Amino acid sequence: MRILTFRIWGVLALLAAGLLSACSERVHIFEGVEGPLTPTPVIAAIDAVPSQFDEGDTSRLAVFLTEDESNWLSLVRGLKTIGIPFRVTTDLEAALRHDSVMIYPQITGLNLELGELTAIREYVQEGGTLIGTNVLGGGLFDMFGFKEISESKARYGMNFETGFSETADFQNKGLSRLKIGSAADTAANPGTNSYLGVKNPPLARYENGEAAIIENVYGDGKTYALGVDVGQLLAKGYNRRQVDITEHYANHYQPTLDAFLILIENIYMAKPRPRVTLGTVPDGKDLSFILSHDVDFSKSLKNALPYAEHQNEEAISATYFIQTKYVRDYNDVIFMDDEAIGVIQELERLGAEIASHSVAHSNAMWDFDIGDGTETYPQYRPFVMNAARTRGATIMGELRVSKFLLDHFTAGQEVESFRPGFLSNPSQMPQALASSGYKYSSSATANVSLTHLPFQLTYGREFSALTPVFEIPITVEDELDGPMIDRLEDSKTLARQIAEIGGVYVVLTHTDDVDSRLEFQKAVVEEVKPYAWMGSIRQFGDWWAARDQVTVDIKDLGGGAFELALTAPVPIKGLSLELNGEYEVTGSSMPMETVQIDGQAILLGPLSGAQTVTLRAKF
Repeated sequence: MRILTFRIWGVLALLAAGLLSACSERVHIFEGVEGPLTPTPVIAAIDAVPSQFDEGDTSRLAVFLTEDESNWLSLVRGLKTIGIPFRVTTDLEAALRHDSVMIYPQITGLNLELGELTAIREYVQEGGTLIGTNVLGGGLFDMFGFKEISESKARYGMNFETGFSETADFQNKGLSRLKIGSAADTAANPGTNSYLGVKNPPLARYENGEAAIIENVYGDGKTYALGVDVGQLLAKGYNRRQVDITEHYANHYQPTLDAFLILIENIYMAKPRPRVTLGTVPDGKDLSFILSHDVDFSKSLKNALPYAEHQNEEAISATYFIQTKYVRDYNDVIFMDDEAIGVIQELERLGAEIASHSVAHSNAMWDFDIGDGTETYPQYRPFVMNAARTRGATIMGELRVSKFLLDHFTAGQEVESFRPGFLSNPSQMPQALASSGYKYSSSATANVSLTHLPFQLTYGREFSALTPVFEIPITVEDELDGPMIDRLEDSKTLARQIAEIGGVYVVLTHTDDVDSRLEFQKAVVEEVKPYAWMGSIRQFGDWWAARDQVTVDIKDLGGGAFELALTAPVPIKGLSLELNGEYEVTGSSMPMETVQIDGQAILLGPLSGAQTVTLRAKF
């Protein structure tokens, strides 16, 4: 990654101008090494359908879809990220059997029939909790506690009030003031609705003071009306489609999406019956902390060793995104050569994750053709001509060939993580990563993504098809805002802020030199050690991908006892369950010593397949 500057070497500029073709040393050939020999065609998009997520008992949050043509899949991604057990259904009768229901993407008299509107009203009267997104009609204004509605794309900010149980922790977590749109480019903003003539003080207001989110008690139940399409906002962050919402490129706290997910989580957890959400940090810690390094300069490989030695001393693994530069061009000399192999293997011996940082490290990767999945070394020879142009490169070639070389020269691991040079991240990247055998991407900043939590990538960064690849966004990097060591205190504060929401904190440093960046690494590791899980992109990614498949349902056994039914298709260790009250563990299908309860959290040991935990409320 190079955010601010390109290194321009005079001799290489001459070579790039045309002299390189006459140079016999412009490509490094590893004798007898060729591959990958098996083609990897780009996977096809398979659209997700609501029925894929229509399972689980009535303890889950039911998401009732009024329109399939909506951002429901991004809402699903967000709910899975925050760990709320849910089901998606187009069957209103099934949805209303749940204690908590979210109607999405809008409520009108056009997408709901009179009988359905009556059933919804009766559901709330009898004690149900209902979250309505964009309540535009249907004769339910009184139930939600307002008289009129005002639609606009001009609103760009949201302020959460903290005098409510659902938002009481928002100020401490830094969630009270959010930017949700642009003040200048309103055409790009998500559509919003404000509720007028509200019965109760709103939970949140827009920057102009109008009600954005309201609550109301109706009969024995409770309603919430959201004036923002949360799925649309999630899609803007996850799919890199936000316009002027990001306030900083990196190095700052911007939990825009996280705030909405935490609000939904708090509403879901407010029920008096037991409720459980999945923890977001391994081993019940407060923060996931990941050190990562971009190795993309001729001296970077050797200089990486002191960083890895410190990490080895601390018994933590970090991720080294290594450019497999075997072509001499505008950017730099060749450094993926025979000497480099020994350094890469030493990094591996020190416990590092070896990851790909592409072949060419081109800022023009945004514009690369995707390729056909037949690119092989040494025939694949991308050539960076200047900052804006690269010849002979494809996305699949960058992914396939770099992975092949790193896999070939390392012994104990397969490359599964990727970061492009300059974070040049084209829309075809998710499907290209999945096709090439990658599982994890760290290719966008948290501030650009509007979230400090990982998320699953979609095909083409669009709205209808998932890929199996997860994005683990970058938090702090070394090229903006001056030397890292001068930003140490701010970086410590940022770590504590992100820990408040159980987020992930990825540090990106280049190993161009052994300088104050190593001092920064030592200082920030010492700072977060008491409260953070620390590991590599792959270690965290493996845990997160397994967590993504965990399901939990709650069965009432009577007499104050409840059973948690857990299913983990992929084994996972160190998963925590967040509870909505004080409970004691009275039994488990797992060894009891592996089930530890601490206040309102349960920390599980190894979890695999179907398991149960029995709880009893503390009176």
